[in-house]
Amino acid sequence: MTSAEQLAQQFTQFYYNSFDNDRSSVINIYHPQAAMTFEGQKFEGQAAIQGKLTGLPFKTVKHVVTTVDVQPIPGQEAYIVLVLGQLKTDDDPPHGFSEVFTIFNVNGQHVVVNDVFRLALHNG
Repeated sequence: MTSAEQLAQQFTQFYYNSFDNDRSSVINIYHPQAAMTFEGQKFEGQAAIQGKLTGLPFKTVKHVVTTVDVQPIPGQEAYIVLVLGQLKTDDDPPHGFSEVFTIFNVNGQHVVVNDVFRLALHNG
């Protein structure tokens, strides 16, 4: 396993464990000027992202990660991470999801600068 793959595995395990136990805690992983697209809605900055994540309309959530793919960004200590998996909220059936993170090393800390999330729902 490459160092990029190790970082991606460790990051996703930490992120989803944190999200599942206390959504408000994941905001510390985001860069202050991070951007998120969540189901087509755009959010910029930690406060907007935290508002979206903590305002999601469920009480419990459990993510099960199926695959994690990573690509280093040349010339940077940065990575693009693609996560596929399933999530289950409250009493709803499980749904597939995909999430893409761009992670940069800023002052010795790996932080999320971009996050794109989609449920894998077929609407047509």
